[in-house]
Amino acid sequence: MRTFGYFILLLGLLSCQGPEPRRPVKQNTGSSFKASIERTRALLAKEEQLIQDIMAKDSVHNYIQSTTGSWYYYNVKDEASTKTVGPADKVTLTYNVVTFADDTIYRMKDIGIRQFRADKLDLFPGLRNSVPLLKENETATFLFPSSLAYGYHGDDNKIGTNVPLKSTLTLLKIEKQQDSIQN
Repeated sequence: MRTFGYFILLLGLLSCQGPEPRRPVKQNTGSSFKASIERTRALLAKEEQLIQDIMAKDSVHNYIQSTTGSWYYYNVKDEASTKTVGPADKVTLTYNVVTFADDTIYRMKDIGIRQFRADKLDLFPGLRNSVPLLKENETATFLFPSSLAYGYHGDDNKIGTNVPLKSTLTLLKIEKQQDSIQN
């Protein structure tokens, strides 16, 4: 009986293993993520080709590429102005939003004159990045791929999904703000 007890004890110790983790029923391979990346790349390439086509047809303007991925030309360039936008400055501006086919979505008159602090611009990403490119009293027209415009979501009003945009921006006034740290 004693050997039988040792045998049961030994059998109990050998049969006890740690808990075995459950395997997922469905394993993600990342293929949907990879497919999304490929769709985004294809869309960006298509929109960049549209921008290149617009620039090729427009022999009147000299387009400049911004560091953020948009293209622009000056409608009014003020060579004499030295006032540029700083991060804490208050800016007064107006802009419009049109499609690449020149269909007006929002007119300057409808948007009106807007005032912002430069580091708190309530604009879509492409336009927000474009404000520091201009000096006071300058006007430029920008071409934005949809990723710099309203992207996949649109604006919940007139701009749909993945719409590349053109916008003419006028920087009316820059009010330099004093640094609150200075004496």
